[in-house]
This record gives sequence, C-alpha cells and structure tokens, in this order.
Amino acid sequence: MANSKRPLISINPFNGETLKTFQEMSSEDIEKAIGRADEAFLEWSNRSFDERSAILKRAGQLFEERTEALARLMAQEMGKKMSDGRGELALCAEIFRYYAEEGERILAPQHLSTREGEGTLLFQPLGVVYGIQPWNFPFYQPTRFTASNLIAGNVVLTKHASNVPQCAETFAQLLFDAGVPESVYTNLPVTSGGAASIIDDDRVKGISFTGSNAAGARVAEQAGRNVKKTIMELGGVDPFIVIEDADLDLTIERFMEGKLGNCGQICLAAKRIILTEPIAKEFLQRATKLFQALKPGNPLEESTDYGPLCTEKAAEQLEEQVNQSVTAGARLLVGGKRKGAFIEPGILTEIPEGSPAAEEELFGPIACVWIVPDEEAAIKMANDSPFGLGGSVYTRDHERGHRVAEQLECGTAFVNHAASSYASMPMGGVKKSGYGRELGELGIKEFVNQKLIRHFD
Repeated sequence: MANSKRPLISINPFNGETLKTFQEMSSEDIEKAIGRADEAFLEWSNRSFDERSAILKRAGQLFEERTEALARLMAQEMGKKMSDGRGELALCAEIFRYYAEEGERILAPQHLSTREGEGTLLFQPLGVVYGIQPWNFPFYQPTRFTASNLIAGNVVLTKHASNVPQCAETFAQLLFDAGVPESVYTNLPVTSGGAASIIDDDRVKGISFTGSNAAGARVAEQAGRNVKKTIMELGGVDPFIVIEDADLDLTIERFMEGKLGNCGQICLAAKRIILTEPIAKEFLQRATKLFQALKPGNPLEESTDYGPLCTEKAAEQLEEQVNQSVTAGARLLVGGKRKGAFIEPGILTEIPEGSPAAEEELFGPIACVWIVPDEEAAIKMANDSPFGLGGSVYTRDHERGHRVAEQLECGTAFVNHAASSYASMPMGGVKKSGYGRELGELGIKEFVNQKLIRHFD
C-alpha cells in the first residue's frame, strides 16, 4: 500500500515564514504504528482506573504549567491570539481533570432490574481508535477525543491537520511526559491521502472526525464499508437569535465573543445573526462601530484585536465568498477586505437566497445578518438550514429563552451566552452537522462496548 509522501510544512500565517518541515510517514511506518498500538492495548486496558487517572491528572497539570509556551506555538503556527490560546489550554486541562476524576464512576458496571429480569451493563474498551483532527483548536480537539478514550482503556491514533504539525508533535510529547506510553498514543504525521488506509485496517475499531461536511461524508462512507463506529462533527451555520427584549449590552458582548473568538474560526461560532425588527437597528449600529474600531496585529502581542486566519488560502476563500455574496446583492456594512492571511471583520446584511453567505459556512470573522419580524420567524429562519450544530438565543425572559432554545434543530443550544464547550457537558450535532457526542458522560461511552450480561437463577 505504497503512498506518495509529501512534507508537512509549518508556516506562520502572520508573516508567511516557514517554521519547520516534517516528513510524512510512509505506508510501512503507518502499518508498524498501528501494530504497536494494537499490541499496547492489552496492557493499557488492564491497568487500573487509578493508574490511568494519575496519568490524566498529570497531563492536565502539564497543560497548566506549559500554557504560555503552548499558546505561543499556536500563535505562531495558526495565528491564534495569545488570550484565545490561554482559554483553549485551560479547557484542555479541565477535560483531562474531569475524565481523571469522573471516568471510573461513569464507566462503573450498572445493575439492571427490569420487568424481564436482572442484568449487568458493562462498559468495556474497544481497542485502537482513530481521531482525525482539524487545525482550529490544535490542542483542544485532540484533547476531547483522547482524554475520554485513554481513561476508558482504549489506545489512540491521531492524524492532525497538515498545517499544525508542530502542535501535533507537541501534544504527543506532553502526553508522553505525563506518563502515557508511546504506543498508547500515536501522532501520525500524514496528509489526507496517507490517512485513508488507516480506516480500512481491521485493528482500528472506531473513527472520530471533525472537519468539513464533504470530507466527513467520505470518511463515514469508508468507515461504513468496514462496519466501524464513527463520530462526525462537521461544523455548521449556528444561529444567534436576538429577541426584542434582549439585554443589548450583554448581547453585543456575547456577539463579539461568539463571532470573533479565534478570529471566527470556530464550528460553534455565531454564523447567522437573526435579529427581530424592534432591536435590529440599534444592534447593527453598535456592532458596526465596534467592528470599525478593531485593529489587526501580531497574535503574539497582547494588544492585538484580531490576527490572521490560519492560512492565506483560507483568507482567500473567505474573501471570495464575501465578494460573491455582494455581487449577488448582499450589503457589506463594514470590513471584508483581505491583506495576506488577514481579513477585516465584516458584517453582511440583505443577503439573497442562493448566495454563499446564505448557503455556506463562512469560516472567519464575517457576520451574516438577517432581520425578521418576530420570534416565530426567527425560529423558522434558524431551522431553515441543512446544518444543526449549535445556536444561541438572547432575551431577558429566561422561560422564553428556554422555549426558543428547545425549538432549535441543533445539538447544543445556549440562552444568553455564546456557544461554548465544557468538559462535563456533551457536544455534537444533528442533520448535516454530524452525529455522536464528545465530552461529558455521553462522550466517554461512544467508543466502548456497552455489554449486557443477563442473569438467570
């Protein structure tokens, strides 16, 4: 199964500097890595929860101890602001702590007493599991997949995004420093072409994918042919609904967080801003003024308002989506201009059907705004999408907010807060945003055998 190897190049999107070049693994090396992982499974799965928990706790500590160095690496390799990087790393530490402290309880055998008799439900590890990770959260994304599987007794292979090879290597080293045996976690420096054969290998028992819908569909199809469990997190166009009775000060603050965090490169970012008419004019006036004041800069500098996108190619794609939408009739209130990998935070309104802003995910700091007459129309607009990852609603009335959130066709909905991830709460999507859950109690049970033992006297 020979593959044509290509280098993985780490490039600083701020200045285009090549930081480091990595050699892609050969097919033979991939084969050997899978074999070593398969052999390591027996020993790792037989370790006690206490042993595995101690290692996960140490990994969480190392994320805290190394925060500044890791945040700098993300700033240099994919353009993440230092403040955003620190937030990501704090979440990584919390996820490792959560599963270290709660994993044994969540996976404890459950006694079943039903009208048909007694039984015991066991949660047993599957073996080698494979995570295909995106670049936008180089440490959080592999953390949420790895921590739950390691505490469950699985061993992990990871194919990280090709543009963050330094982060991929550094994540693996942190785990080794925490005490994870090298074959229990394996970083596979491969491109998408070199990664395909891993899914077909019978020793790989499950696949988790985070990325685009098109790529996820290909992975799911290949896994399906091999009858393998998958989790798919495929992004979305999350609604940000502002009801007329919203606290506008709070709502604008959450909008800036939800739209501009990580320069808008978040699957759960506020993608479709849906405003009810009574509050729309003031919201847009205030948001436009705030966007106009934002200044680009080096993501390593604390004063920077926004940094570059992850690559110049990503900025070019976003610029093209904006320009095509404007050509189709959308109105650009502010921003949208590109220089290198930078693109100005922008606001699009009067968006026509069929334009990229109406039909596609704009992965960056561009807010797409719709104005609707009332709550009912806002819910209809929010659900008029093939995607369903997250969403949020803003209102002073808690019961009203909960009612609207209940009606959103998505996996995660928030009231008066930008969509976020939490170690103890599951996240995932519906419709074309994918299926399955990661984090929380649901996430740890995705790649275990939920085995029933039926008892008879």
